[in-house]
This record gives sequence, structure tokens and C-alpha cells, in this order.
Amino acid sequence: MHRRGLLLGALLALPGGRVLAGAQVEEPLADAVRSALSAAIANSAPPKPRFDRVEDRLAYLRWLGEMSERLKRRLSESLTRIEFLETLWYESKRAGLDPALVLGLVQVESGFRKYAISSAGARGYMQIMPFWARLIGDGQASRLFHMQTNLRFGCVILRHYLDRERGDMFLALGRYNGSRGRAEYPNAVFGNRKRWLMPGEV
Repeated sequence: MHRRGLLLGALLALPGGRVLAGAQVEEPLADAVRSALSAAIANSAPPKPRFDRVEDRLAYLRWLGEMSERLKRRLSESLTRIEFLETLWYESKRAGLDPALVLGLVQVESGFRKYAISSAGARGYMQIMPFWARLIGDGQASRLFHMQTNLRFGCVILRHYLDRERGDMFLALGRYNGSRGRAEYPNAVFGNRKRWLMPGEV
């Protein structure tokens, strides 16, 4: 069921003072799926990108500088902002997701509030439901407020839903939010994604 999030001290992500915080529905997972998701969560590779080409590194640094400037109003502390963006970029790419889409999702879900809690109990930047910590994590739901843990869970979960929906991002986003088949949430994420595109991207 779709629920509007009541965030603790949140910045408001949507016009009219609304955020659309997550309420993923707990569904049975096949053992193979649970094992694959658990492995994806457990890999503790540091969020530091490596580039074979200088051009790719320069493009990444341009992205980091541009996104940092745009995010300054929401995350004012420079080191926190850079660490957040480095981690989000890494986890997005690791899961095969578009960083602009993930930024749009974070904006809609939590308004970039690390300690946001929805009325359904979803937690952190990407509003992860505590049952995920039990299903594929170590069972400690409090760790969902840790930045990299939260972003990793969110990206892995969205990738899982995207695979389940055979590449249909509209349905995957609806499933992520617990509102599959309804347009409000996916449209909000797609709309906010545009705010995080680099010049020339579509």
C-alpha cells in the first residue's frame, strides 16, 4: 500500500510540502534470490571508482563538482556532501542504475535526510524497510541509517525490482514504493531525475 511519509525534521522534496516515502512490501524470496541479494549487500568494496581512461575520470570529476554545487542547499557540509555523492555514484553504477535516477529517488523518498523515518517505518536516504535487514542483511535495522549501507540496500533492492519487472522502470519504481501500477510515485522520481542530469543528458 502506498503511504505518504511523515519525516522527522525532513526537507520537503515535492511541491506542496510532500514526500512520497517508501513502503516496500515484504514478499517471499526464492532461496537463490535471497542468496544473490545477500551477497550483493555483503560485498564491502569501498566506494572509490577506478577508471581505465583519463576521459572517464574527468567526466566523473565534472559530475561530482556539478552535483555537489546543486546539492549544497540540501547538504551544506562539504565533506558530507562529497562522501554522499561518491557513495551514491558508486552504488548506482555497481547496481547498473542511472545516478540521476537514484538522486531523484532519494529526493522524493527522504528529501536527502539521513535520519528520515516514514509512517511505515522506512529508514534513511532511500527509505529502506526494516524487514530487508532481516531478509538479506545482518538483522540490524539500525544500520539502515548508515549512509553506505542505506544506499547499497536501496540500489540493490531497486535493481532486484527492475529485474523482476523485466527492465520496466515505471513498474520497478512502483514496487519499490509499494504502489505498483500507480503513476504518482514513478512520475515524481522521473520528474526529479531531470534536476540531476548533466548538461546534454536526457
